[in-house]
Amino acid sequence: MDKLLKLLEDDATLTAEQLSVMLDKEVGEIKNIIEKYEKDGVILGYKTIVDWDKTDREYVSALIEVKVMPQRDRGFDKIAEKIYNYPEVQSLYLMSGGFDLALIIEGKTMKEVAYFVAQKLATIEYVTATATHFVLRKYKDKGVIYGPAQIDERGNI
Repeated sequence: MDKLLKLLEDDATLTAEQLSVMLDKEVGEIKNIIEKYEKDGVILGYKTIVDWDKTDREYVSALIEVKVMPQRDRGFDKIAEKIYNYPEVQSLYLMSGGFDLALIIEGKTMKEVAYFVAQKLATIEYVTATATHFVLRKYKDKGVIYGPAQIDERGNI
């Protein structure tokens, strides 16, 4: 039921009734499939995508590349586990290319992100290098296009 998963990924607010009409299946069958997907860990959760730039919340996001020395018999897994357990870490990926891991973190200020990199991330055993890139603006995230930035056109007095 790849089509069901894609529909839910695009809009998690769709009801079993709506999905049954869209997929020409019985409501009970849709509910059972979703329940099985949740139980089996195919569906990991449901999230709302918020454009935080349109709120009063102050925060910064950064993409951080990390070089590590893989551990014998564990590869990158143990280091990745240590990193993804920090609450600041929103996403973590094993990558090909010049760096091994890429993570996305959020903090209240650039200074807070810099502190995380210097005091927490860089001090992890087997981490050999980092490169931090601050997100200046989101145009598209998780398939959702963000609207234009709010510009104050009142001018200076």
